[in-house]
Amino acid sequence: MLSFRHAVTCVIRLTARQLMNNVDFKAESQRSVGEISPDEILTRIEGVILGIVTSLSRDEVPILVLPNRSSRANVSFDSAVGLQMSSERSVTSVRSDCPSSVTKFAQILKILSVIYRLVQSNSYATKRDIYYNNTQLFGSQRTVDSIIDDMSCMLKVPRRSLHVLATSKGLISGDLCYLEEDGTRIDCHSNSAAVSVSPNIAGIRNIVSSAKFIMIVEKDATFQRLLDDDFCTKLSPCIIITGKGVPDVNSRLMVRKLWDTLHIPIFALVDADPHGIEIMCIYKYGSVAMSFEAHSLTVPSVMWLGLLPSDLQRLRVPEDSLIPLTKRDESKLSSLLKRPYLTSQPDWCKEMELMQQSKVKAEIQSLSSIAPDFLTNIYLPNKLRYGGWV
Repeated sequence: MLSFRHAVTCVIRLTARQLMNNVDFKAESQRSVGEISPDEILTRIEGVILGIVTSLSRDEVPILVLPNRSSRANVSFDSAVGLQMSSERSVTSVRSDCPSSVTKFAQILKILSVIYRLVQSNSYATKRDIYYNNTQLFGSQRTVDSIIDDMSCMLKVPRRSLHVLATSKGLISGDLCYLEEDGTRIDCHSNSAAVSVSPNIAGIRNIVSSAKFIMIVEKDATFQRLLDDDFCTKLSPCIIITGKGVPDVNSRLMVRKLWDTLHIPIFALVDADPHGIEIMCIYKYGSVAMSFEAHSLTVPSVMWLGLLPSDLQRLRVPEDSLIPLTKRDESKLSSLLKRPYLTSQPDWCKEMELMQQSKVKAEIQSLSSIAPDFLTNIYLPNKLRYGGWV
């Protein structure tokens, strides 16, 4: 055990020393006021490292204290913002002398050192780059992703301000043009191919669009069908975006950016099942894990366009296209109905209660059992024309 502890101490001292070599401590008077500046971010990282070095100099065990991002008890609901992290929140301690947490302690220090250099040099790296910086230490990409979000939360700095980018999985198409930070002009008008959502949403500028609405599409398959059918120009100019299931942060940031810039209605097209409803709620109200960034991620104005449980009865979707709810579905539905934000959405609750009573769910593709082109030529045009959303 002595050799183990000695090795741990060496790792901590080495990582701390490497980071300290890059640190030029700022005077209190130099700190920025208002928006978080690069200098302020560096100062916050320096504060963390100074705490570790001070503990070592006193022969005390260094401990890092992280907000607990996975606990619903740490989250409150604000109708104007969505799910946001409470000021009084529980925390998790990462000890440097505990076999179960020493690796995470070293991982955090390594990532802090990378972030410090990125901010200091005004350069950027992807989360994938950071993982490959030391695959043996990190073990998996998921570890890096989680720690970067922990650092963002602990330092109270948006991830993009840490100069860490994530590869986007989302796609966007429609009446939209903009410039990337490097000056590249992006045109989303193509009917045959969608554009990948930018990995640097904060750098987007000069947004130009005549779109009348934005439609969030849950699934890539549905998105591609809309693209193939030239949906964005048939009814009226619009923008469609998909996060291909549970959305990544960039897809959510993009929806928020467009909402802030264009001030047009935003609709959600998801499967009539608990999973689809939860995905829609993430866009509208946010998620527990990212509640510390709610102000830049949530879009409270999102409206549920379809597929509604009541649509299944109204349109007489064939029974062989309906799927019985599983026990897991029923549990998820009950959990959703207890969420604090749904008390302000009685129409949503009615739709979900109808699903509970009917004990069936359906995918958007079930509409093709009525007619192959029913979704794009009849269902969506009528919904949008006559206000068939909740």
